[in-house]
Amino acid sequence: MPDLRELLSAAGFGDVRTYVQSGNVVLSSSDSPSKVAQTCAELIAAELGLEIDVVARTRDELAGVVRRDPLGSVAANPKRYQVTFLASELEPETVRRIETAAAGKERVHVAGREVYAWHPDGVGRSKLATLLAGRRLGVPATARNWTTVTALLALADEERGERGAPVGA
Repeated sequence: MPDLRELLSAAGFGDVRTYVQSGNVVLSSSDSPSKVAQTCAELIAAELGLEIDVVARTRDELAGVVRRDPLGSVAANPKRYQVTFLASELEPETVRRIETAAAGKERVHVAGREVYAWHPDGVGRSKLATLLAGRRLGVPATARNWTTVTALLALADEERGERGAPVGA
């Protein structure tokens, strides 16, 4: 993570912070989230040799994700409650596949460029979790558990409070 922070700072992003060893970054930029994601993916590939999907949200978009919380009334364990962040909205057929993949007590809710999923029995054997973690969605995507999502928002809020500037995450 120190290499990633250094790389992004050297590329001109401001206030670069990482959250644990998970590839989560909060930074400031005047660029759009899609431009931030593209630039980060290109830098990571060129400098670190990793071809990964990067998805970015503004601080306000991330706050909207937390505020929406459509499964909060059933999701009792934040480590089993995930949000999949999508680069763009899913095709209707893909949404149907996701909804069909939820088994047993699992719940799923697709809201624009996010998919909220509750995995009460864990993600290890969940077909839904496997679908959401893979590239079969047809768009770049990355999933984070609720603990990470709310921690990233807190980090973005901390940064915003200190600098008064919008933050991309």
